[in-house]
Amino acid sequence: MIKTINIKGELLDLSTPVVMGILNVTPDSFYEGSRKQNEADILKRVEEIILQGGTIVDIGAQSTRPSSQFLSSEEEIERLSPALSAINREFPDVILSVDTFHANVAKVCVQDYGVAIVNDISGGSLDVNMFQTVADLHVPYILMHMRGTPQTMQKLNNYDDLVQDIAYYFSEKVARLHQLGVNDIILDPGFGFSKDVSQNYELMRHLNFFENFELPLLVGISRKSMITKFLEVASSEALNGTTVLNTYALMNGANILRVHDVKEACEAVKITEQLRYK
Repeated sequence: MIKTINIKGELLDLSTPVVMGILNVTPDSFYEGSRKQNEADILKRVEEIILQGGTIVDIGAQSTRPSSQFLSSEEEIERLSPALSAINREFPDVILSVDTFHANVAKVCVQDYGVAIVNDISGGSLDVNMFQTVADLHVPYILMHMRGTPQTMQKLNNYDDLVQDIAYYFSEKVARLHQLGVNDIILDPGFGFSKDVSQNYELMRHLNFFENFELPLLVGISRKSMITKFLEVASSEALNGTTVLNTYALMNGANILRVHDVKEACEAVKITEQLRYK
């Protein structure tokens, strides 16, 4: 099945997977190499993502690691606005995604700065206005699975059946989004959110189950604890493990890889596509 999303009136074909590069305008994201706070560093990172083959730039101002403290929507907009203004000036054609769970942040970013995709780690659970806002904005929405908040999620990992419970979560929320008229929904199983290390690997083993939804699938495991804890390495040493898991994900239905290391992810896409079709 050909999977596409509507980006400002043009269809982005995801039948060949694409890479989403991470840009954090925050001082406290878990991977130090992703933190960019001044304009020069932000623009350099966007250029790097593009030159290395990335299709989407995912910009976020709120760290979601367990020890993080929530920003208000006003604080988040204050961090994002100068970065988005600079990106629009220097890279007006780049596809931008905003990583936020605040509906008002999503609205400002789309309406004032031309952001094309809303990426919500909470699946609409941290802001009751998010689903209606996305419907009104007519932009693709990344629906991620998480329980609780980043501060409480690691205590909320008791499942009757991990894969079936996540599937039920998606079924319910996709139905609500469709009722509101949201057509472009991307599923993110939420690796590292409300799941321990073994559960993350169980989820990865069953990743192709989510192809049953016939929706694009995003996988974000870049340098996460399922790699660092399992291999007993620092996040700075987790690139090899990330590439292995990204390759497995591509072979099992992933359409978008959300990563820190764009070049390596694009190479994984190129090789897996060669294996698949030749």
